[in-house]
Amino acid sequence: MRGDVRKPSHDYLVGFLCMLACIVIAPWVLYPLFLMRVLCYAIFVMAFNLLAGYSGLVSFGHAAFFGMGAYAAAWSAKNLGISAEVAVAIGGLAGAALGVVIGWLSIRRTGIYFAMITLALAQLVYFFCVQVPFTHGENGIQQVPRLKLFGAIPLNGSMAMYWFTAGVFILCFLAVHRIIHSPFGKVLQAIRENEPRATSLGHRTKTYKLIAFVLSALFSGVAGGLLALVFGFATLESVRYTTSGEVVLMALVGGFGTVFGPLTGSLVLSAMENYLASFGSWVTVAEGAIFIAAVLAFRRGIIGEVMAKLKVSL
Repeated sequence: MRGDVRKPSHDYLVGFLCMLACIVIAPWVLYPLFLMRVLCYAIFVMAFNLLAGYSGLVSFGHAAFFGMGAYAAAWSAKNLGISAEVAVAIGGLAGAALGVVIGWLSIRRTGIYFAMITLALAQLVYFFCVQVPFTHGENGIQQVPRLKLFGAIPLNGSMAMYWFTAGVFILCFLAVHRIIHSPFGKVLQAIRENEPRATSLGHRTKTYKLIAFVLSALFSGVAGGLLALVFGFATLESVRYTTSGEVVLMALVGGFGTVFGPLTGSLVLSAMENYLASFGSWVTVAEGAIFIAAVLAFRRGIIGEVMAKLKVSL
C-alpha cells in the first residue's frame, strides 16, 4: 500500500511555499487579530473538509466539537495553570472524545439522515452547554489567559500569539495533507465515490468513517481551543448551529476536497464579516448571495475552479 501514495506534486509544493510566504508577510499588512481568526477558522474548515470533502459525510453539527474544544481549553487555561500548547491539545482531545460518541451514533446513516442526526446531536450539546455550571451559561468563560508557550515564552503580545497560531495552523495543515494522501485517505475517497464497492473490496467502511469522524472532531477541537486563547473567551456562539452553517459555507466557497480551499474560504468569509460589519444584517444577505453564486456558478469553489482552469494538481 505504501507504494500507492504519491509524493507531493510540484504544484502543491509551489502552493505551499506561496502560502507560507503569505503567512509571514500578512501580519505586517493586516491586523494580527483578524489573521488569527482566519487561521483558526481555516483549521476548523480543514477538519470539516476532511470529513465532507474526502469522506463524503456532510455534517451539520461540527460546531459541537469546535465549541467543546473552546470550552475545554478555556477552562483548563484558567484553572489548571498549564502551558498554551497543552491547553490547545486539551481542546482537541475534548473534541475527539465528543466525536467518538456522536460519530458512533451518526455513521450508521448516510446522506441527509446523517446530516440531520449530527445537527440534532449538536443541538443537544448546545443545550448541555447552556445548563452545566462550568460554561457559565450565557456569560461564557471570560478573561482566558493566553498563557506561555512551553511554559517559558509569553504569548501576551499580538505578534507572539500570531506566530503561535500560525505554527499550529501549519502543523494541522501538514497533518491533514498527510492523512488525505495516505492509504487511509485513499480508502476514504473510495468510500466517498462508491461505498458498496469499497465494502466488497474488504474494507470495513464503518470503521474508516468513524476514524475520519473522530479525526475531524479532533482538529475542530484544536481550532476552537486556539480561538479561545486568541480572543480570551469561550461562549455559546461557538456551539451554536449558525457556526456549523458558517463552516459549511466556508468549505463550499473555498472548494470541497482541496487542500488550500479551507484557508481561502475562511479568508473570504472572515473578510466579509470584518470589513462589511458596518452594513449590519446586509452582511448575512451578502453571504447568502455568495452561497447561491458558489452553488450555481462555482460548484468546485474558488480553489477548485482555479485548479481546473490552470490544470494543476494540488
